[in-house]
Amino acid sequence: MTYRPVAVNHAHSSENRIHADDVAQRYGFSGGLVPGVAVFGYMTHEITAALGADWLGHGIADLRLIKPAYEGDRLAIDLTRDSPTRSSVACRNPQGVLLATIAVDVPPALPPIDARATIASDARDPERVEIALERVDIDRPFERFVWQPTDEQNRQYADWVGDDLPVYRTGVLHPHLLQHMANQVLVRRFYLPAWVHVGTEMRFRRTLRVGDAVEMRTTPIEKWERKGHHFVKLYIAYVVDGQPAVEAYHTAIIKLAERAA
Repeated sequence: MTYRPVAVNHAHSSENRIHADDVAQRYGFSGGLVPGVAVFGYMTHEITAALGADWLGHGIADLRLIKPAYEGDRLAIDLTRDSPTRSSVACRNPQGVLLATIAVDVPPALPPIDARATIASDARDPERVEIALERVDIDRPFERFVWQPTDEQNRQYADWVGDDLPVYRTGVLHPHLLQHMANQVLVRRFYLPAWVHVGTEMRFRRTLRVGDAVEMRTTPIEKWERKGHHFVKLYIAYVVDGQPAVEAYHTAIIKLAERAA
């Protein structure tokens, strides 16, 4: 059965002005964009409803954000079981336009841990400045930091995507919050006036819970320009007790192409 939440833009007043109507319209969008991490959050409701919460401790979710969702969109989210271990989730807007996909895999064994997970830099980040491709140093890790999620924070991120599944009331961290933290490693390091999240592959190795001391280790691994857009890809390890609980390959357009006059 199709899951039909109503998209809400809780980021109108955030530092990222792509969520504000006036700025988004200057880049050719209809209005402020609903955050990609929230779209992911809406979509994961169907994964957890179908598979239970075990996938958050052993699974892979590969998100691709194709088109934006807007405030008030009645989303249509469908999960298809492609095989005993693989599922796919599609999110469409009221016009039937495909907005995002998630490829979900719960394999017998996960891929090996990325070697970058062992990099835990104590070097202090430079003063926060506006991002630019030339300021992103590939393979130079950001300053690590520790984050300890609270029950209140977890409930807020579940509520923001209207997710009332009981598992998120028992201490399991909501995927919306987990991807929000992937954004935070970037905005802690740089000021980004208007930027767009375009995809994330997450590898879940241990279920993260309220109260865990999560060390965030981040290394830029790619940067490129295409059609006037500037892209950055980060590797992020969410480390608990010295081991990566979650790994994320997080991609964003850090500078959007200017619209033709």
